[in-house]
Amino acid sequence: MACADSKVDLEKIPLVALNMSVRKKLGLYLNPKHTVAADWMALAEAMGFNYLEIKNYEVSKNPTCTVLENWQARSTDTSVGKLLSMLSELDREDIVEDLRPLINEDVRKYCENLKKKAEPPLQVPEVDSCVPRTPERSGITVDDDPEGVPEMFDAFICYCQSDFAFVHEMIRELEQTDYKLKLCVFDRDVLPGSCVWTITSELIEKRCKRMVVVISDEYLDSDACDFQTKFALSLCPGARSKRLIPVIYKPMTKPFPSILRFLTICDYTRPCTQAWFWTRLAKALSLP
Repeated sequence: MACADSKVDLEKIPLVALNMSVRKKLGLYLNPKHTVAADWMALAEAMGFNYLEIKNYEVSKNPTCTVLENWQARSTDTSVGKLLSMLSELDREDIVEDLRPLINEDVRKYCENLKKKAEPPLQVPEVDSCVPRTPERSGITVDDDPEGVPEMFDAFICYCQSDFAFVHEMIRELEQTDYKLKLCVFDRDVLPGSCVWTITSELIEKRCKRMVVVISDEYLDSDACDFQTKFALSLCPGARSKRLIPVIYKPMTKPFPSILRFLTICDYTRPCTQAWFWTRLAKALSLP
């Protein structure tokens, strides 16, 4: 593992380890258009983005952050070490040197979090009344059999509470019709009492073939939705397995999340395509 040794291998640390503070500071160096020093456009070219993609990123409030998000989403070859190597190759050692302490701190926190997740939670014998003790990732959904095969789903539904009425409609249209799909709806299917992040990761990675992301203005403010989306994207860079399916069901006032712009959207807000909406979504979820 990248964090197992005393000396961390930055080439194996994923880009997600860098928090927004470091990304914004990178933007302070790279967003201004320099006549001599390489800027965000040069970095985007080094990452493999083409001319049209780079022109589209120009309208972004923070092009550097947008480029980093999209590079992280579409490529398997992203890491903190790779980013630092690119900056060095572009003669931006000034950035590497100035931000190295902050980057090292982010990597340290990332590695600490990995270790914490790997360690089993402490149990106090006097209050642990579960005998026999059930493994942490068994018996996590309503229809799970802890002694048998875990419950499997066609799709995990990523949504925020304000969009729950549409999730109910999705259940009616996809589960209670001839499509007979099996959806994983957290508030309905997951048993209480377990670690939210651990269970969510288990469901998305091992129990669900795909994930439907219900996009709305409220979704953009949800930490849980942000985690679920980025975790699913990390499992399928470039969407080669068609794992993520973004859905828009009502008009938005905020910009569509840039990290999902490269995916085909299922749009319920367009009257001319509403008649095909559920058929398209069901077909996508029915793929092997």
